[in-house]
Amino acid sequence: MSEDEGDAGDESSEEVAVADVESLRERLDAISEALDAAETEPELDEVEADIEALEEDLEAAELPEPDDEDEEDPAEALESDLSEARDDLEEQRGPYGEDIVANVEEARSTVADTRWTEDGEPDVLDAVNDFLGMDLLDVSGGADSIEDAETFLEDAAATVEAMALDADDDAEDIASLLEASETLLAGLEDAEEWDDLSQREMLDYHGFYDVVDHRKDFPPEWNAIKTFERDMDAEKILIGLDMFESDFMERHCLESLENFGPEEALDPMLQRAQRRDKKAISILGKIGSDEPVETLVEYVDADSDKELQKVTFRALGEIGSEEATQAIADKLVAEDAMTRSRAARSLGLIGDTRAVEPLADVLENDEDDTVRSSAAWALNRIGTEAALDAVAEYTDDRSFLVQEEAKKAV
Repeated sequence: MSEDEGDAGDESSEEVAVADVESLRERLDAISEALDAAETEPELDEVEADIEALEEDLEAAELPEPDDEDEEDPAEALESDLSEARDDLEEQRGPYGEDIVANVEEARSTVADTRWTEDGEPDVLDAVNDFLGMDLLDVSGGADSIEDAETFLEDAAATVEAMALDADDDAEDIASLLEASETLLAGLEDAEEWDDLSQREMLDYHGFYDVVDHRKDFPPEWNAIKTFERDMDAEKILIGLDMFESDFMERHCLESLENFGPEEALDPMLQRAQRRDKKAISILGKIGSDEPVETLVEYVDADSDKELQKVTFRALGEIGSEEATQAIADKLVAEDAMTRSRAARSLGLIGDTRAVEPLADVLENDEDDTVRSSAAWALNRIGTEAALDAVAEYTDDRSFLVQEEAKKAV
């Protein structure tokens, strides 16, 4: 091929590419005109089909690239305008019956899942009843409670769905219901919910400050906690524990619960214990329920966290469940003397007679006298004849503490 023929071929290709750009642009202009004129969903469907066809052809076309970097890329320009046309199409569609259903279901979920204040609840019912009062819904009566409101809204969503509203034929009804559903959502948004309150307002709602008649202790919440402890009102202390954002107040709440070990604190303390909260574990020991034993036994082997292990031994001993006996008895041969001593005392608190023999072995063979005295104390605590006999023979022991325990056994 000659050079002239090659140049002619390049010019021909460029002319075809330019023609493609012009053709695609003409089709895009036609789509914009059709979109402006479309008034029904079928007409919008036709426009969408034209957009999809143009997108495919634009992707397959080999369009010229600009010679100058400041010059607009024709492919990018077409893609941008085509994307805008699709956005315009979506804005022009609908609204549909399913949009109303979605709003009503969102409202039902909000009503059901939100904790409303005493002031907010009437506003919720007003918003729901205003929506239910529409003639199109044909609802008799109204909601008198939050539970009623949830049920009515669930029924309303089903009613709208059953209407099978057509975007063209029922446009006025759809617009009316959609506006009402949006007003409903706005009303719920404006209604006061529990999370809108400040911490002090929340506490005041629960009567937290009713017992505060002076300011001897500051802050006043501390004074309230002391009063609730005196009255053994665990519910109020747990409310404070849940709401206080202060480490100072949280510590005092936990100390109060530890002082009298209320059954009401079992579940929240167990949740904390699962996060290795030592104070919560101590409180579980004071409560004395067997429920936490399975969780606490997992911490018996916490040799890397001696404080956690210490409070666990004590709590399991106070609970007194024989389910923990074997796990704790296994620690009688631990390398650390303090661990062995604490394990022995925990077994004494549990009182399981199966621990008598291993405790007697510790008393006889352990090299640490503190551990031996703990084993002697535990045997006395168990108090069976075999346990007391095992201790009584050590009245002349080298350790004064062991001698004292032996005298008690005698």
